[in-house]
Amino acid sequence: MIPKELLKKVRQIQIRTSRTVNDVLAGRYHSAFRGRGMEFEEVAPYQFGDDVRLIDWNVSARYGEPFIKKFREERELTVMLVVDASPSGLFGSDRQFKLDVATEICAVLAFSAIRSNDKVGLILFSDHVEHYVPAKKGTKHVLRIIRELLYHNPTGQGTDIAEALRFLNRVTTRKSVCFLVSDFLASDYELALRIASRRHDLIPIVVTDPREHELPNVGLIELEDPETGESVLVDTSSRSLRRKYAKHVASVLEQRTAMFRKMDTETIDVRTDQPYVDPLVRFFRKREVRR
Repeated sequence: MIPKELLKKVRQIQIRTSRTVNDVLAGRYHSAFRGRGMEFEEVAPYQFGDDVRLIDWNVSARYGEPFIKKFREERELTVMLVVDASPSGLFGSDRQFKLDVATEICAVLAFSAIRSNDKVGLILFSDHVEHYVPAKKGTKHVLRIIRELLYHNPTGQGTDIAEALRFLNRVTTRKSVCFLVSDFLASDYELALRIASRRHDLIPIVVTDPREHELPNVGLIELEDPETGESVLVDTSSRSLRRKYAKHVASVLEQRTAMFRKMDTETIDVRTDQPYVDPLVRFFRKREVRR
């Protein structure tokens, strides 16, 4: 049995994210992602303003008046949410953990997808693939995905993005829209990312916390790596230490940004201390312009 408290939380996320989908992202998701192509639907009499390039000359000659071909977009897409469920997601210096923010973002994307009659699936991973939910349609299915994101207790300790992407390629043979949601505190995934981005429309969503960018000046603190359990005592009052830490983080971010740019991969950057809606809207707007 699923605890009542968990069901209540699922319902709260549904209400909160559905409002975002309806009020803020209405229509943007549909405009941002193409269907699989255009399919012929019917011929219809030419109306003033119709595109003359769509005139069906054979039918027009037969009936002695102009007719045009009408097409409809073969819309149905498969959206895969590939979500980092490793213990590093259970960190947050503000109101929410990184995994909480990731869950809400996934809910927004999933509700947007089913609103456009697309299918949604889920891959949860740590240092291995933890759980797989095949893509389906419908509100009940999205609620199941939210429940899995909230309820799942990972067994792995590390983060293996490459293995998650290899699994994605094995279970999703047709091209899909893939949102890879992680803090990207991992290594050796560039090749797998490159291969997956050739097969799918791959969008990395980078979820970070402000304390991962800079250390606060609060004296001696004990820091623990949630994925290894290793702890270390750090004197944050040391200006040189804080400067070295900031420089190291900046270098890592620069390398990751350069990697995404080289692969021509758009990213959505989200922080736990800032609303995630604005980065999503900016991303959808860019995609609309590109279309």
